[in-house]
Amino acid sequence: MSEQAEALRLGEALAQLRRERGLSQAEAGSRIGMTSQGWGLYESGKRAGLFRPDVQRRLTGALDATVEDLHLLIGGLVISPARAVAVTGMEARHRGFEWPSVLGKSRLRLDTDDMAPWAFAGVVLEYVESQWPRRDQGCVLDFDDGQRLVRLFARSDAAEVWVRDAAGHEEAFARARLARVSAVVARLEDG
Repeated sequence: MSEQAEALRLGEALAQLRRERGLSQAEAGSRIGMTSQGWGLYESGKRAGLFRPDVQRRLTGALDATVEDLHLLIGGLVISPARAVAVTGMEARHRGFEWPSVLGKSRLRLDTDDMAPWAFAGVVLEYVESQWPRRDQGCVLDFDDGQRLVRLFARSDAAEVWVRDAAGHEEAFARARLARVSAVVARLEDG
């Protein structure tokens, strides 16, 4: 694969991350002191430095995402060794990962009111499996022990994911305990 084709795939993945979080190029760029035109050059693969790990961390950080998230979207694209950014970050933290073939929508009916007034018992949440949520978006956390929790996404870093309940109380979970984090895309009322 040519360098230009690799840059284009990285740029397209960056654009998809931004759109998933509901941000415009101007909003994403303003988070790191960049114009929408500057951000657009990265997304089109036309700006130098797109392969640099520090640039990728800066760009994904503006989206409340990680470099791992970027590389998950490009399906494990292996970049030339001279410009390589590890796509095995999860494995490096001793976590296995199965690449999703297609991100699918699932539904979950709430049976408690612990997320009221955001969502009550009986509300059906529609979520996209393994799609990373944006700040203040509902999310479904699936833990490695089979436990499932619905919360509002706050933020994350390489080690932890912070979420809030409906009352605003924040809690952190180690990424190593999470099997999957999924974004809620709809709340459907019963009947």
